[in-house]
Amino acid sequence: MLVTAIALAMSGVAAAQDVGREPVETIRATAESFVKSQLPREANVASVTAGTLDSRLRLARCTSGMHAQLPAGVSLQSRTMVGVACDGPVRWMVYVPVTVESRISVLVLKHPVPRDTRLTIEDVTVESRQVTGLSTAYLSSVNDLQARTVQRPLPMGTTLTVDMLKPDLVIKHGQEVTLVAAAGGIEVRATGRALADAAGGTRLKVQNLSSLKVVEGVVEGPDVVRVSE
Repeated sequence: MLVTAIALAMSGVAAAQDVGREPVETIRATAESFVKSQLPREANVASVTAGTLDSRLRLARCTSGMHAQLPAGVSLQSRTMVGVACDGPVRWMVYVPVTVESRISVLVLKHPVPRDTRLTIEDVTVESRQVTGLSTAYLSSVNDLQARTVQRPLPMGTTLTVDMLKPDLVIKHGQEVTLVAAAGGIEVRATGRALADAAGGTRLKVQNLSSLKVVEGVVEGPDVVRVSE
């Protein structure tokens, strides 16, 4: 009976202590809700899951409500550390790992391919998969294969991502290009010289051959750069 009484007493003390502590599951739920609120509406997200926190974590209950945020300079990724904080009267912050997975259609290799391969519809199959991260990192249409080559050898069954293929270069270093700039509703054109190789849609530094000034713009075509200033 004495042992039972002691056990019950200790259980009561533990329960009383837990009342003053913030449940780990509440912290995880706060991190998950924050990440969901940051996802674009069009994202086909299958799951947002906060990682397991140390069961020994003991944080005072946050009576003023918790809030979550990304660390300074960090953008939302497939796996992101999210800071969950209590601002008072008790103040604390804990970082929670959160994983985002999406259910999307992806291109999958039917066979191994060497570096510099130009893929076609014959090389891939379309499958529905649950993948880590957002759909923007993956190739989902055979149209995405156009004007690109494989950057490194890839095995059969590889789920193709954007960084596995490199876009074709449309401008070469030293090539003469047309600089296009808009000012006050008027489009101005000038001749420039490319200072590096570049693919379509990328930024490129160009020297204006009239003023000799170096400017930066976006490659719009094989010989056209739209100046950003």
